[in-house]
Amino acid sequence: MDEKYYNISYAESPFGTLSQYMTRTFVWMFAGLLVTFGVSAAAASSGVVYLLWGTGLVFVLSIAELVLVGILSMRVEKIQPATATGLFFAYAILTGLNLSVYFVIYDLGTLVLAFLVGAVYFGVMAVYGATTHKDLTGWAPMLVGGLVSLLVVSLVGSLFSLLLGTGFGLFDLLLCAGALLLFMAFTAYDTQKLKYYYAYFGGDAAMLHRYSIIGALSLYLDYINIFLYVLRIVGRVNRDS
Repeated sequence: MDEKYYNISYAESPFGTLSQYMTRTFVWMFAGLLVTFGVSAAAASSGVVYLLWGTGLVFVLSIAELVLVGILSMRVEKIQPATATGLFFAYAILTGLNLSVYFVIYDLGTLVLAFLVGAVYFGVMAVYGATTHKDLTGWAPMLVGGLVSLLVVSLVGSLFSLLLGTGFGLFDLLLCAGALLLFMAFTAYDTQKLKYYYAYFGGDAAMLHRYSIIGALSLYLDYINIFLYVLRIVGRVNRDS
């Protein structure tokens, strides 16, 4: 590990070592994923998913998700650590409700396969971000540019698909592959950011807690996106085979 991450010039971190801080953040992230997938499965099995999509409530939940992310991102330094934790798990619940439709569209085998493949992709890049001595902060402009490009291309592709009444075909596979690479890069970048949070807020337990939640949210979103794009690829392969 790069020595600079241990050179904290003020009080010793109340969260223990860097390794312990990163472990705690990943525990938050995995707990959020468990909540999300648990809520998704429950909503699908109970039929709530049909109510959400039949009444349009899913769009209200999507807006609520954006609001929660905005509050966490913009007011993280002002809200109480416990509030930040609560907002994170509230977001995980809302995401679970929104993703419950996938438990209806895809069979359990496809979902499990996508989950495992996504976990491998995520894990490899998380390990890289945690162990590399290369400074990944320079990736930020490229990642943001890639995310904007992905959104634009996805929107344009969806419009053409609706107008022509056809599927994406090969274009969809290429889009998914590009998106996978993008969020795998985000995973490495967001993992390394945990080191900077630890070094910068090393003497402040409240700030470390808040930014541990922010780090968990970033990694949670990275994994969810990796999972969804893997699911699209696996589902398409299964349909075409």
